[in-house]
Amino acid sequence: MSSIHDQIKEVVTTHRVVLFMKGTKQFPQCGFSSRAVQILNAAGCTDYVTVNVLENDAVRQGIKEYSDWPTIPQLYVNGEFVGGSDILMEMYEAGELQELLKA
Repeated sequence: MSSIHDQIKEVVTTHRVVLFMKGTKQFPQCGFSSRAVQILNAAGCTDYVTVNVLENDAVRQGIKEYSDWPTIPQLYVNGEFVGGSDILMEMYEAGELQELLKA
């Protein structure tokens, strides 16, 4: 049986863009998760995977330990932690997120 960290690592390394969030991209269940989805969509990113942390307490806690980041949502691109909704907004406004997502 693999650990929750192994499961998270598999998700973030198997998919190019992964958003751990509360809810789904079709139905975000918190304002910060909704904002993260809106930012990704505005940046032209449509091919991303979401993981609903509300469906699994182990993932909800595990992702915070995996990234050492205390809040959700969390964006990963190419296996690397990018940040939460505030960081995504700053990167989007600076044009950095669009460049990262194009690479």
